[in-house]
Amino acid sequence: MSVWLPSAPCTPGACLEPARPVAPGRAVLRLAAVLALVLAGVVLSPLGGHLPAGPVRWWCRCVVRAAGVRVRVTGAAPPTGGLLLVANHISWLDIPLLAAVRPARTLAKAEIRRWPVVGRLAARGALFIERDRLRALPATVARVADALRDGRAVAVFPEGSTWCGRAQGPFRRAAFQAALDARVPVQPVRLRYRSAAGAASTAPAFVGDDALAASVWRVVSTRGLVADVEIRAVIPPGIHPDRRSLARAAQPDPSAAPDPAHRGRTTAAAGPPDGATAAGKS
Repeated sequence: MSVWLPSAPCTPGACLEPARPVAPGRAVLRLAAVLALVLAGVVLSPLGGHLPAGPVRWWCRCVVRAAGVRVRVTGAAPPTGGLLLVANHISWLDIPLLAAVRPARTLAKAEIRRWPVVGRLAARGALFIERDRLRALPATVARVADALRDGRAVAVFPEGSTWCGRAQGPFRRAAFQAALDARVPVQPVRLRYRSAAGAASTAPAFVGDDALAASVWRVVSTRGLVADVEIRAVIPPGIHPDRRSLARAAQPDPSAAPDPAHRGRTTAAAGPPDGATAAGKS
């Protein structure tokens, strides 16, 4: 692994805390529902470029709901046209949550191609980055900029690695160069996970050497998970002169706590230093 590759200090042993479980039978039903929806997505993935945004958002919300997670969205809908959608990175759930805000091509690490089922689904629409090849970074930024110029939304996790949610990493700057080159707005989104009582939850965190199957099981077997999706103010093009200041403006304030009194749209659960970013943990 390259020394410049973004990484987080979070590990399952150090960061994951016990959560209230649901009955094993209910967890199995949730897992079956998630797998059925993902398989349906694989079947329909050849049509992905032709499906309207509405059904895609609905499918993404269904995946999260099927896992037993309620979704609480606050803020205005993001703009249409070319858009760099950026968020902090905690869980594999972040990807459908961002797509539920606005369907987008996700900048993902190349290793995801080898994941069972999910890799095939991602291969249909993701932009992949070879994170251990620094020389490939300019070409990746160029591909992102081309997609933005074409009027597409591209979702990026600029921390470059997953964190547990109780801490966060700095936003790497490379992907923001694509927004500058394409002269498109940046839409920051802040993601948080909590229990039904309002306390921060690390159950959805997918960190360190955690296995995907173990992470998925932990989510479906946890009671009362809530995902807070805060759509922050969009950053118009031309406001920031360079990628450093743009990344700093898009970075969420770690001291800003969620406001439990603020009502959002809630969906109930059914039953290098300038390195690029990639979906998924390092």
